[in-house]
Amino acid sequence: MKHIYILFLVLAGVCFDLQAKKQSPNVIYILADDLGYGDLSCYGQKKIKTPNIDKLASEGMKFTQHYSGNTVCSPSRAGLMTGLHPGVNYIRGNVGDERMAAPAKELTILPEVFKAAGYSTGAFGKWGLGVTHSKDIQNPLQQGFDKYSGWESQMIAHTYYPSHIVRDGKKIPLKEGTYVHDEIMQDAFDFIEDNAKSKKPFFCYIPTAIPHAAMHAPKELHEKWRKVFPQFDNVTGNYSAGKGEKCPKVINPVAGFAGMMEHLDNNVGTILELLKKYKIDDNTLVIFSSDNGAHAEGGHKYQFWNSTGSLRGMKRDMHEGGIRVPMLARWPKKIKEGTISNHISAFWDVLPTMCELVGQKIPTQNSGISFLHALENKGINKKEHDYLYFEFTKSSKGIVSRAVRMGKWKGFMEEAKQKIELYDLEKDPYEKTDISAQHPEIVAKIKAVIKEAHHDLPASKVAAKTNNKHHNKH
Repeated sequence: MKHIYILFLVLAGVCFDLQAKKQSPNVIYILADDLGYGDLSCYGQKKIKTPNIDKLASEGMKFTQHYSGNTVCSPSRAGLMTGLHPGVNYIRGNVGDERMAAPAKELTILPEVFKAAGYSTGAFGKWGLGVTHSKDIQNPLQQGFDKYSGWESQMIAHTYYPSHIVRDGKKIPLKEGTYVHDEIMQDAFDFIEDNAKSKKPFFCYIPTAIPHAAMHAPKELHEKWRKVFPQFDNVTGNYSAGKGEKCPKVINPVAGFAGMMEHLDNNVGTILELLKKYKIDDNTLVIFSSDNGAHAEGGHKYQFWNSTGSLRGMKRDMHEGGIRVPMLARWPKKIKEGTISNHISAFWDVLPTMCELVGQKIPTQNSGISFLHALENKGINKKEHDYLYFEFTKSSKGIVSRAVRMGKWKGFMEEAKQKIELYDLEKDPYEKTDISAQHPEIVAKIKAVIKEAHHDLPASKVAAKTNNKHHNKH
């Protein structure tokens, strides 16, 4: 009888373990805006601390070789949503709100993957891919999100004091002086709480505008940091939000940046507290990244902060400072605490990673490679990128610059010069010495990559028709 009882306990334990393994993990993806590689204290920032964001590193994994989808907002977000690299993506530069396009209907995008797996989905912040309330444009609710709260458009997201907020496709007036970031974050907190209570798996996408200009911080935090950096009180930051929206001037935008970062860090702390409160901490993957490198707008002094972490370039550049970004991932009991990963990855890898995570088929348009093995520290015999390809387009000028990351090699080309510069990032991470003349064979390979990876627009049609075998090479 005793043996039967023991056998029962063993079988019950096995069943419990199997059930636990079947439990779908929640995913929270936090996307900062224009936050540079050196803006977090866990990446070397010295002047301010980000203790809550740093927990994602100390209690999870810090990536040192992660790249954004592009060097400016919209094409970078398009790469994140579609899994397409810049050479085939449907948008490759920022354009005006009236011309901004949502992902083409034939493309499967990130929230749709989660919806197919039975998840609740919510987006809270700056969509950056078209107007968010129009039925004539594919707004977030028509792209797989159950909930959306945020700015009406990318241009209006230049102010943190807009006249209205968009909630679930409806424009709702705001009281003058409302710091809209707080309204948006509260909606995100509520979404997490509601799904935690209902015990339904959820995907919560938080594309915050912080620290994009204008450099608006909550008043009390702004005043706090003005006392720390009074030498910049003679600096005034000006910015425009478009459509007649008010965009208040900022006295001492350096203090504004510090206040914004402290506020965002506090928000991340609130999220981590919610996960523990509702006992979903162990079953929630939290990822934090940025859509491109550090900016120099609205009076922001990125050199003062060393926002690029000494990497060359900044936003709108194809040097490392414009496209290499922080990525932190925390998933208790799945990701080993304090892990540093040198795995080379990019935004277009997020889609296949999430597909593998939730057991969904990878869309045929995909350019990426799942990095789930890197998160789980199981890198043996896993496929790596042959290369990462980037191109940045200004609508009035065509392609401005291109870049290729190929192992330790980095190729960079300004279109106007038509000369490929070459850097060995292992020996020269700051891209100081062009060694193209010493390695003509590597330059030739990079030229071949550029020829292979670039497809002429309209990329929405090209992406849908291009052979999947070609996409998966990158």
